[in-house]
Amino acid sequence: MDLSFLVVVVIITALVFDFTNGFHDTANAMATSIATGALRPKVAVGLSAVLNLVGAFISTEVAHTISSGLVDDTLITVPIVFGGLVGAILWNLLTWYLGLPSSSSHALFGGLIGATWIAAGSGAVNFGTVVQKIIVPAVAAPIVAGVVALLGTYLAYKITARARKKSVEEGFRAGQIASASLVSLAHGTGDAQKTMGIITLVLITSGSLAQGSRPPLWVIFAAGMAIALGTYLGGWRIIRTMGKGLTEIESPQGFAAETSSTAVLLASSHLGFPLSTTQVCSGSILGAGLGKRLAEVRWTVAGRMALAWLFTLPAAAIVGALSGRVANSGNLGVALIAVLALVAGGGLYAASRRKPVNSANVNEYPSTPAASSATAAV
Repeated sequence: MDLSFLVVVVIITALVFDFTNGFHDTANAMATSIATGALRPKVAVGLSAVLNLVGAFISTEVAHTISSGLVDDTLITVPIVFGGLVGAILWNLLTWYLGLPSSSSHALFGGLIGATWIAAGSGAVNFGTVVQKIIVPAVAAPIVAGVVALLGTYLAYKITARARKKSVEEGFRAGQIASASLVSLAHGTGDAQKTMGIITLVLITSGSLAQGSRPPLWVIFAAGMAIALGTYLGGWRIIRTMGKGLTEIESPQGFAAETSSTAVLLASSHLGFPLSTTQVCSGSILGAGLGKRLAEVRWTVAGRMALAWLFTLPAAAIVGALSGRVANSGNLGVALIAVLALVAGGGLYAASRRKPVNSANVNEYPSTPAASSATAAV
């Protein structure tokens, strides 16, 4: 297989990951606005898609961290990057099918780290950068976002305690349009950059760009378009889990959650920290639930989400390691991994069509076993 053709294949695979990132993470920006009725489902995902594309052009700090910080680009090959992407894509599809809002970012990092480690050795992974810019922020960010959302929710209800409930709901719903839009903008700024960083890493590895280069304009545009298209299709399974499954969200809570998420995400993008948008937004929603007195928080759902967060990095790393090892063996290995990935992805998509969730039933979260058997989560 000619190297230039392989580079094209890996770039396309990276954009496929970016596409899955879009529909996997649509819930981060729009789940609460859809749940409270601030935005109609189709309008919400359309608005989010446009702002994801705009956000992709705001910063490239996170992309630079990935292309020049996580792994030693002098010790890896293009097939290794391909294997890492396959690990990330398959984990995204699996968690989407299960309706679990796991981290697309950590799936990508895990796949890349696993593939690099198994093929080039542990010395090719910059563990100091991994700890400093991935592990520590992953633990701190959802806690910070949750605390901010909790305080914001408490203050929102305290300030409006004597106001008419209808006026409060309408006012905060209007505010949610702006706050959800800002989350979408922040999502495009953070998550689209991760694919930009991977494509830039491939171009550096293949000799098409100099070491330390930042993403070219065409890479920024392509990554922004891919994540925007995925966002527009809407990851309805995960939107249902985050909007209705974790806690019952009212418009003041939704506004507080979205505002706190935006602040944390934009600050991290500016500092070059590739945070998980999913973890930040989930932490904010949980904090917003706790901030309202007597609000119901479904801790079973929160526990499932926490387990998904815990296993994302190592699970994607294992799949990435196996895929990278096989892909790095030659042309046949790359072809074999590509076929297996297509079969696995197609199987998960076919299974999801048996009990589809869409814009019409996204707010119908099953509360009983009987309801759960009648309606799936997308």
